[in-house]
Amino acid sequence: MAKQYATPGVYIEEKSAFSNSVVAVSTAIPAFVGYTERASAGKRDLTNTPLRVTSLVEFISYFGGAPTTTFTLESDGDNYSLTPDEGSNYLLFRSVQLFYANGGGTCYIVSVGNYATGVRAAELIGEETGGGITSLLKEQEPTLLVIPDAVLLSAEECGSVQQAMLKHCGADTRSRFSILDVHEGYKSRTLLDDDVVTSSRMSYGGNFLDFGASYYPWLNTTIVSADDLDYNNISNAGALVELLNGEVDDNVSAGFVKSEKGDLIKSEIGKIEDEDANAYSVDNLLKAVSPVYNDILGQMKEVLNVLPPSAAIAGIYSLVDSTVGVFKAPANVSVSSVLSPTVNINAEEQEDLNLPLNGKAVNAIRPFVGKGTLVWGARTLDGNSGDWRYVNVRRTMIMLEQSIKFACEPFVFRPNDTNTWLSVRTMCSNFLRSQWQQGALVGTSEAEAFEVECGLGTTMTPQDVVDGYMKVSIKVAISRPAEFIVITFQQKMPGGE
Repeated sequence: MAKQYATPGVYIEEKSAFSNSVVAVSTAIPAFVGYTERASAGKRDLTNTPLRVTSLVEFISYFGGAPTTTFTLESDGDNYSLTPDEGSNYLLFRSVQLFYANGGGTCYIVSVGNYATGVRAAELIGEETGGGITSLLKEQEPTLLVIPDAVLLSAEECGSVQQAMLKHCGADTRSRFSILDVHEGYKSRTLLDDDVVTSSRMSYGGNFLDFGASYYPWLNTTIVSADDLDYNNISNAGALVELLNGEVDDNVSAGFVKSEKGDLIKSEIGKIEDEDANAYSVDNLLKAVSPVYNDILGQMKEVLNVLPPSAAIAGIYSLVDSTVGVFKAPANVSVSSVLSPTVNINAEEQEDLNLPLNGKAVNAIRPFVGKGTLVWGARTLDGNSGDWRYVNVRRTMIMLEQSIKFACEPFVFRPNDTNTWLSVRTMCSNFLRSQWQQGALVGTSEAEAFEVECGLGTTMTPQDVVDGYMKVSIKVAISRPAEFIVITFQQKMPGGE
């Protein structure tokens, strides 16, 4: 109804010149679920509360630092071995470091407990506590789901967590994508019943496979340095003292060290069992005089630097999305802060990973001479699907769906008439045209790249209008990767046509 004017004068009316527009939603904001040193902001407890962070410094300010993973030292005098203590190792902190090392930016953190609780599948899923994965149902921004700590569970429990991840992304939200790790993916394949890839494929289940991708093998990283470790990472200090004293005795007997100096070194070694000793001073002395001590630190560093790849892949997704676009397959990209994959896969060994009979493709991470360690696959777990075979296709469709969904919300309760239908068609077409121009959609013309229909007789019947339904039909031709490039050579006669 037009405004009624009763007082003479000059009145100004402004009219909108432009229609509503669609804004593309963010595409690479992972949500990490796992265990942290603490979870607090001042006196506020952040346990099982999704928190948005933008840097590693901000992460540390709320969630603390790395866990003190301890090892049991076993020695028979000449040889020694190290075994990580169960319940002392957690992967979230180092995985977040790996995420930022590979181009990560904004992410969400859900801390389900501290380093004293041990890893539990129920806490990661959160159906009973309302935390973990379940707490993310109230958040709209995250688009990826990563749970590195899941691989610390048994194979069965890890599978239950990863199935919950796929369900969360494919059924509960339909706006996220899961990045999964292969349980015990640091091991080589055997192609038998105990094969790690085969076992993981079985544990993923068969539902919502197009909303997740798996990567193999794990990575030898450079995240942990020798400076991050000292003798406090050995849980049985007495065994370490005995081993290092034996080294000193051997050096004295061989004449490499004088007995007086040996006694001095032994006195410092004895401080390992003294809780009041200056750990920094003792550690530096042992590093200077004891090859065995340095070797022990090196072995611990090597073990702790073996990490599942999901966090690095999340960083690569973020890097590719920000530099090219979500429509670019996140593959043929080098992985940073990585020395090598734990297993060296060749082209023949990758065949079963990429094209298994059950379709559950596992993307390979491979080393290439002169190129480094590259992600060499971009398939979802639904590899037999013509629609959702590729990671970038599913993630691009999620972006298009969510962007248009949010843009259409202002039209709820608008008159279900021709003017509204035209506005929606124009808005969606303008957005899809910009995506086509950026390369997300393929086709030599707009008609080949996308179609938008909305109106009586095309997408709706008179009964739909009576019932309050406005139906919009959108078809898009999403860009797909050139996964197999075939170059054909043929000889020709010299001088022939």
